[in-house]
Amino acid sequence: MPAYDDKIYMRAAWIWVVCFAIFRFVYSSAFLLAPDEANYWQWSRHLALGYHDQAPLLAWAIKLGTLLLGHTEEGVRLPSVAGMLIASLYLVAIAGRWINGQTAFYTAVLSQGIPEFNIGGLLATPDGLQAAAWAGATYHAGRAYENNKWNQWLKCGFFFGFGMLSKYTMVLFLPCAFFYGLFSSLHRDRLARIRPYVGVVLGAVMFLPVIVWNASNNWNSVRHVAYIGGANDSFSLHYNYIGDFFASQAALVSPIVFILAMAAWHLSVTRRRDEKNWALSFLFFTSFPMFAFFLLLSLHTRVYGNWPGASYLGVCVLVAAFFSGDSKKILPRKKPRVWRRLWPWGISLGYLFSGLILLHAVWPVLPIPGSLDRAATEISGWRMVGETAGQMAKTMPDPEKTFIFGLSYQMASELAFYVPGQPDTVSINKWKRPNVYDYWNNDESLIGRDAVGVTTEPDSHIKKLGQVFQRVDPPAALDVFRKPVFYPRKSDNHPVETYYFYRAYGFKGGIHWVPPDPSDIRASD
Repeated sequence: MPAYDDKIYMRAAWIWVVCFAIFRFVYSSAFLLAPDEANYWQWSRHLALGYHDQAPLLAWAIKLGTLLLGHTEEGVRLPSVAGMLIASLYLVAIAGRWINGQTAFYTAVLSQGIPEFNIGGLLATPDGLQAAAWAGATYHAGRAYENNKWNQWLKCGFFFGFGMLSKYTMVLFLPCAFFYGLFSSLHRDRLARIRPYVGVVLGAVMFLPVIVWNASNNWNSVRHVAYIGGANDSFSLHYNYIGDFFASQAALVSPIVFILAMAAWHLSVTRRRDEKNWALSFLFFTSFPMFAFFLLLSLHTRVYGNWPGASYLGVCVLVAAFFSGDSKKILPRKKPRVWRRLWPWGISLGYLFSGLILLHAVWPVLPIPGSLDRAATEISGWRMVGETAGQMAKTMPDPEKTFIFGLSYQMASELAFYVPGQPDTVSINKWKRPNVYDYWNNDESLIGRDAVGVTTEPDSHIKKLGQVFQRVDPPAALDVFRKPVFYPRKSDNHPVETYYFYRAYGFKGGIHWVPPDPSDIRASD
């Protein structure tokens, strides 16, 4: 009977995961691209072995998605939908293989309800692909430690390489998996053989294109990652960002699930150890160290909320194992009943958070002031902005030689996607920071040409554009408002953003970023 029950639970888990993936795919066309998504789509139109900001796999995958579905929102987001589906299926497989079918089902229920899976499984960012890679590498590393077969070590190496091509933080998987073996009396002998290291070599070979690109481009990507990691700042330890770190992590998975995750990590190292439950220790080592690394980094610099995202993959299985269903065989004799009572509340709150976030992106029902409504400020009005810029370009003296620009890569990318015809656009980076547009555009090809630009700064023509154009007309303004809802909100009478459209004549040059400080680690030699 238990084996039969396991099959039912496993089947239910597969169905649950696939149904949510279908929902996310359908939902992916319901709202406009956020600026970073549009930027990654631009990468897919300029395929390369590497990019300034990130590893290249997302651009390659978006290229495939748009070949299948066209240059549409769902085409751009297809890789993230597919990546999170793969990650979810692997988590179910991990729970089903090393714990039981019931835990596999509750892993599916938990994972599909938390915001991380629903946001990461929708937005076109590297996180969805890295989630697939991390979950796949975790499963095959576990299988490899279990049976020490060549094919499992090689599959683990493949997913490690896949992850490195997705997001550089995948490198943290190596010490995670290694330290499990080092501290495991059951599996330590695996590290004395060549097979694990051949898997690492396979992953490193897959990553070679990025190394070649960086070597050819002054290691710009490496220096960018070092910069956002705080390498440009003098070393210091402080608590300025640790509150933001914990708040962002609690929001990523919902507060109660975050508490349960902390408790599950604690239990996985304090419970009675035995060979039967080695997978619980393995899941701890392939999840908690990543979280701990970014916790420590937050003592030096600001850590973006999604950076430790992969650490919550394995802990979803741990939370389901410890706090759902019948866990008598897993928990210590004195079971932490208070934590198990939080389980249904954690699930409910996770689904509530995810539902409200997804609903608000399409129909802004939450009582948030417009100026604080990030969803509204990031995705509202882009189609209107693009159409307005496109119409204005047609009225220029020589429309065929008029280019469209923004003063940031985000603006330039949104214009590229939403201007009719999706033309190439230009980001004038001189005053911002280096980015991928520095590789695509040069002054020589644009000198003397007219342009239409969009900014959110009403006096850009005085402070900035006059430096790079011979003449700039005063701007025309376009106010963008949130969608109205069923109850009155005073903030809806005020625009969430005002865009300023400039006609500029006679480009003089000055596209590329000029470092204000020569010692900036991002500055080229």
